[in-house]
Amino acid sequence: MYLQYYILLGIIGLASFYISSKLKSKFAFYSKVHLRNGMSGAEIAQKMLQDNGIYDVKVVSVAGRLTDHYNPADKTVNLSEAVYNQRNAAAAAVAAHEVGHAVQHATAYSMLGFRSKMVPVVSVSSNLAPMLIFVGLILGAASKIGFGYIIAIVGLVLMAIATLFSFVTLPVEYDASNRALAWLKSKNMLSQQEYAGAEDSLKWAARTYVVAALGSLAMLLYWALQVFGGSRR
Repeated sequence: MYLQYYILLGIIGLASFYISSKLKSKFAFYSKVHLRNGMSGAEIAQKMLQDNGIYDVKVVSVAGRLTDHYNPADKTVNLSEAVYNQRNAAAAAVAAHEVGHAVQHATAYSMLGFRSKMVPVVSVSSNLAPMLIFVGLILGAASKIGFGYIIAIVGLVLMAIATLFSFVTLPVEYDASNRALAWLKSKNMLSQQEYAGAEDSLKWAARTYVVAALGSLAMLLYWALQVFGGSRR
């Protein structure tokens, strides 16, 4: 049974590495597909906000690569330097995707609201859960009795919350991409080649979240097996 989980974790790890590498190569490739309209990522983001009647969200530049995100707390679309200033299909895709989150926020998209409420809890549980499970196992959780077992159970519950968060993230990310692509197409922002590049970029980006969710679930099942099935080894 344990061997099967090790194999599963190995497969997910390899898939994560492959998709991450593929995503980087895709963005590098589509970064060379320059936009005929000459608009930068920041300008794309600003126009999409205006077209959706959103005027209280700022588009700002942040350091790093692939650090793009929307912050609902201060209503900012944060674009990495490679997206904010660049005028290519990859930048357009990322900028529109992040504005997609702003549109979700403005329209009270339920899954985004649920995800946002989970953030404070997950920021703590994701770090605390492995520690509690490990301590619980040391204190004899595998015997299913005593204080160690209770600690391990608490750790598993916290890890389950973090796993749920990763799955809640999936519809949020896919919906943001769908909103971005629909806007890019309906407004004729990109040529056919540019749109194909943007669509492909966002598909590979979404797959990283799928693998992350599966990896989180696999780890939860593995540690649950350690706690509930340890005595049968």
